[in-house]
Amino acid sequence: MKKISNHLIQIFAWLWALITLYPLIVTIFCSFKENNEIYGNMFALPKEWHFSNYVDALFSANMFRAIGNSLFLAICTTILVVVVGLLASYVFARMKYKFLTPCFMLFMLGVMIPIHTTIIPISKIAADIGGYDKFWMLILTYTTFQLPQAIFLMTGYIRGISRELDEAAVIDGCNLWQIIFKIILPVSKPIIATVSILSFVFSYSELVFSVILLSSPEKYPVSRSLMYFKGDFSVRMGPVFASIILAVLPLTIIYLLFHEKVQEGMLAGSIKG
Repeated sequence: MKKISNHLIQIFAWLWALITLYPLIVTIFCSFKENNEIYGNMFALPKEWHFSNYVDALFSANMFRAIGNSLFLAICTTILVVVVGLLASYVFARMKYKFLTPCFMLFMLGVMIPIHTTIIPISKIAADIGGYDKFWMLILTYTTFQLPQAIFLMTGYIRGISRELDEAAVIDGCNLWQIIFKIILPVSKPIIATVSILSFVFSYSELVFSVILLSSPEKYPVSRSLMYFKGDFSVRMGPVFASIILAVLPLTIIYLLFHEKVQEGMLAGSIKG
């Protein structure tokens, strides 16, 4: 009976992998096709492999520059989220001030607020402080929306870390900053990896705020550059699919490098939180 159940699990896993990977395979095939082939039968192999779609994606839509812009936004956002989130989470997890519970609940409310309901207020703030067409405004916006989730995950994780580590560090002469960055930070690497990946993916692929806050083509991120191939009456689908493949590559590489830490952080957070 156990062998049968194992075989069923394996069959389900392979089917799930096929269902998950199939859209990516179709996207790769379509990235080498012209519009007629895509609209005719997008699931078939290309009759003729049009590598020019990738040339158009790289040079016409400036995907190299767009990927660089997206990486810059994502890296800066991720660093801010991790640093600020770790400091705030340590306070919420370790300190005993009365006002911390209301503050923590206020951050948790941020998880439930739909992002797009804030478009008008953020546009007004950007206009008032000169944040239009500035990367720093976009980075602060992304950081703001990722902090509640980061604080929620890291606070639960830090609460599961024994306080004896802090006490031992104090006895050894460590101050608060040394405790956070020399004791808590190394122990919290799994949850930090999880928060980093979530923040990185969001800020790398976000579209709405980049459309609203950026106007210079040389500052467009990946999601905005994908709109280059859309005309008034038609869309060049081949280069669009090629651009998608190019845009997904950095995320795929980063996830493959850190996926074990992400999974470890998710499991540890679910147990300790």
